[in-house]
Amino acid sequence: MSLHTFDVTEFREQFPQFANPVEFPDALLQGYWDAAICYINPHDYGYLTGDCLQRALNLMTAHLAALAVLIADGQNPGFAESATIDKVSVTLQPPPVKNQFTWWLSTTPYGAQLLALLGVKGVGGFYIGGLPEQSAILKVGGFYSGNSGLN
Repeated sequence: MSLHTFDVTEFREQFPQFANPVEFPDALLQGYWDAAICYINPHDYGYLTGDCLQRALNLMTAHLAALAVLIADGQNPGFAESATIDKVSVTLQPPPVKNQFTWWLSTTPYGAQLLALLGVKGVGGFYIGGLPEQSAILKVGGFYSGNSGLN
């Protein structure tokens, strides 16, 4: 199981918005990477491995950096439905998706790309542990176990 690490040169090439080392020092981008690995495991495992995992980690890093830029500029990363200038009023659209994580990722183009990648790589789900007869009334071979498969 290999561990993916942050390559600032590769990141700046993939995401030109963050290419300026004065505006985005290496240490700042490394901090966003460190936060990104709290959301996505940097070890090759399951269906998200190799170059796809590195891309996912870089997309999460870019998403976090882009959100920080929006917030620093005084913008709300949500979707504005309406705004009024005099007497300042802003109406934000409620999340248009079923869960908060999906909505949060959809607030930047990088998060939307990551969401698409995770959707493709996560198709099919995962099965963890146990013999098939442990969740059945009949054991393998069709014999009745007598107590709902707990034998």
